[in-house]
Amino acid sequence: MDISIVIPLFNEAESLPELTQWIQRVMKANGFSYEILFINDGSTDGSWSVIESLAEADPAIHGVSFSRNYGKSPALNTGFRRAQGDVVITMDADLQDSPDEIPELYRMITVEGYDLVSGWKKKRYDPLSKTIPTKLFNATARKVSGIHNLHDFNCGLKAYRNAVVKHIEVYGDMHRYIPYLAKNAGYTKIGEKVVQHQARKYGTTKFGLDRFVNGYLDLGTLWFQTRFGIKPMHLFGLLGSLMFIVGFIAILVVLILKCISMGSETYHFYATKSVYFYLSLACMVMGLQFFLSGFIGELINRNSPERNNYLIAEEF
Repeated sequence: MDISIVIPLFNEAESLPELTQWIQRVMKANGFSYEILFINDGSTDGSWSVIESLAEADPAIHGVSFSRNYGKSPALNTGFRRAQGDVVITMDADLQDSPDEIPELYRMITVEGYDLVSGWKKKRYDPLSKTIPTKLFNATARKVSGIHNLHDFNCGLKAYRNAVVKHIEVYGDMHRYIPYLAKNAGYTKIGEKVVQHQARKYGTTKFGLDRFVNGYLDLGTLWFQTRFGIKPMHLFGLLGSLMFIVGFIAILVVLILKCISMGSETYHFYATKSVYFYLSLACMVMGLQFFLSGFIGELINRNSPERNNYLIAEEF
């Protein structure tokens, strides 16, 4: 099979027939063998009934329906596990992604040898309240991930080699960082293609401004897991040691001043009134807590079934 098209959706019943017909036209015009995987993320508007009727007319259409709304990342991950095509294409169901982009995305994967190609909606039809935070978010993601050639990490229109989607796990809200996940898995040939962004034709957006806050939190989580997920002691142990050293130096200052005070009739020093006393207590307690956090993290990691799960590129 040439292409698997994975489409997560939530309450997009109106757009599904038009989107399906558009995809079918593109596939037939280019002679692609294909499948369409609709992942219904707990829709309440009859989307699943529409998918069932579309599947009756076209055996290339398959559907998975969640019992409730889990989010875009679980939907994508479910689709990835079922995708059989050599190239996997993801797109949103709201008709803002154009299926006409598929042939060129397919070519970039199969001919130019990219592992992943991400769409870039250079000209957007979104309000400034959405585009400005998006630009800030993408700038931060480029800096943290080290993938400097991507302008739109969160574009729903992407293409992957099949092996890429089989070796990454998309969970929580990590769909924003699939290129980062792919890079961490060893798939570093990541490209970008300017794609057409169309105005929403049916319904309303399902994402609020809270996604930008959550996006930064998820980016911090992913950065930590990448750098210290297998070796938490390297971070927490270092912080704990530094805090403990600062606290120890502070307590030495307190002891020295107290000794000077005891040997002098004019100089009086009260330890509990000194800033060094409280600095020493705070730093030593926090240092110990950091150190123990790293130690506990190491114990948890040692018992994790994934601790020695390494992706092997070749074997003979």
